[in-house]
Order: sequence, then C-alpha cells, then structure tokens
Amino acid sequence: MNLQGRNFLKLLDYSSEEIRYLLDLSKDFKEKKKNNIKHNYLKGKNIVLLFEKTSTRTRCAFEVAGYDLGMGVTYLEPGSSQMGKKESIEDTARVLGRMYDGIEYRGFDQSIVETLGKYAKVPVWNGLTDEFHPTQMLADLLTIEENFGRLQNINFVFMGDARNNVANSLMVASSKMGMNFTCCAPKKLWPKKELIDTCLEIAKKTGSTLNFTEDVMEASKNADVIYTDVWVSMGEPDEVWQERINLLKPYQVNRQVFKQANPNAIFMHCLPSFHDLKTKIGQDIYQKFGLTEMEVTNEVFESNNSKVFDEAENRMHTIKAIMYATLKDNE
Repeated sequence: MNLQGRNFLKLLDYSSEEIRYLLDLSKDFKEKKKNNIKHNYLKGKNIVLLFEKTSTRTRCAFEVAGYDLGMGVTYLEPGSSQMGKKESIEDTARVLGRMYDGIEYRGFDQSIVETLGKYAKVPVWNGLTDEFHPTQMLADLLTIEENFGRLQNINFVFMGDARNNVANSLMVASSKMGMNFTCCAPKKLWPKKELIDTCLEIAKKTGSTLNFTEDVMEASKNADVIYTDVWVSMGEPDEVWQERINLLKPYQVNRQVFKQANPNAIFMHCLPSFHDLKTKIGQDIYQKFGLTEMEVTNEVFESNNSKVFDEAENRMHTIKAIMYATLKDNE
C-alpha cells in the first residue's frame, strides 16, 4: 500500500483498504512503543503543527509521534501565524511547504485545510475542522477493534449533537468499515442530508447500515459502542448553551441507557468531557444551569465500560501511522 505524498484531510478520501492498512500500521507502531523498540524511521524530516484551536490530545499525539519517528517538530500556537491575517492561506501553504516535510492543521473551516493541502506540495493532515476529525476516527476504530476483535457488524451508536465534526466523521468511518451506525439525536441535529446520502452509497458496498432516531432507549438496544461528545463545541457562542442543553438533556449517556446495550458494550468519548465539576467550564455550567454532569454521567465515564483513555492514547499510535505512511520515502 503506497500512501506516500498523500494528504489526510477526511476519511472520504480514503478507501476501506487504505484505512485498514493504516490501522494495521498503527497496531505495529503501538507494539513497538510498548516494547521500547526504536522506530525513528523519519529521521531528518521536519513537520509543523499549525493550530488555530488548542488541544491537549492532538498536540501531544502529533509531537510525541513526530519525535518517536525521529522528526523535528515546530508548534505554532493560535496567534503565532499570520495565516489569514497578513498572509493568505495559499501563501502560507507555499511557504511552509518549502520549509517542512509535512503540515498539520487544526482549526475551523474545512476549506482552510483543503486549501493548505492543495498548495503546500507536502502532505497535510487534518487535526480537526468544523466539519471533520479524521485522525480521531482512526483512534476510535483501533479502540473498537482492540475490544471486539473486529469492526464489521459492530452496532455503533452516537448520542448528542450529530451535526458536529465528530459525528460526521463517525458516520463516514462506520460506513467505510462495515459498522452499523445509529444516530440518536433530535432531528434538527442530524447530519446534513448530502453527507448521509454519500455514506448510504458507501454502505451499500461494505454491508454497513445507517439508522436515525430520536428514541434513546430504542437506539441503545443491543449497542456494542455508545459514543457521545460535548454538547457545545469550541468556538460556538455562549448563547447556544441553554438551547443545546434543553435539546440534548434526554440524550445524556447514563446507566439507564447502558442497561439497554450489550453486556460487553463500551463507552467512548473523544474528550474533553463534562462529567463532573473538576473544571472551570464545568463549574460555570453548574452555576448557570445547575448541571453537575452533562453529556455523560460520571458513573458511566468512570465505569469499566469506559475506554476513553485507551482511545486518547490511540491518537498517538494512529497519527504516527498516518505521518509515516504519507512521509516515508519510496523504497
């Protein structure tokens, strides 16, 4: 499988076989990491991490993965780049592409990372946009496979705001890899019809099914995976909190929901999560809305069903696979 020189902007750009290759490569890198086997295969190369939205997991995963592979890593925090202010995205791409071997972007509109990918002439990787979160998806798929030994016919349920980048990407990932995807959300928060139609076409080839419902108890019945995300994404205005809470309160992942699922079902979340009052935002939410937990209860988050920290670790192994596959020299 040769992915050398490819961008990694959304899973729609990759075939099921290419995703399978990246997952197998991730497992190999994870095994090497666990056994302290050196794998600095990209020594001498340099990458830049271009962040317009901050993140603990994405930054650390890319940095450690880059260092493990032997690369030099530059982190440009929000405000450190002139992209879009004094310099166009196209010009930024052409400058960075002459200095670095690969570029990661985490920020806002999908068109920004697509433009970077078009003009950089080196691989560009999407660390998150408002529309898609493909590096998270590989970590999620690896976590599911580690727990069940397969992806085909896994009953996967997403609860919450199903229009966001994570839900969009999970629907794509499920359809690509033959999982049975259920979107459980208020109808006004379902994914866009265009993306649903695209995934339905993919699902015809892979044997995946896609279901959409507002019924929490029906959706969680016989689930293998129940996944949720924060109800308000980074960058959204504070005014949307009350409306979103009113809409999504019935879709909280709690013990009652989990009783509907299969006995060995797992809980997943891309993090950060509002499951207690140990954060400033959690405290603010409690003061304003009286909620001690939001999208998931602390009971479920801290349960044996929860695989959120395996999932977080797997960001590093899967990102390593993406960078290696797209940057390695042709043999």
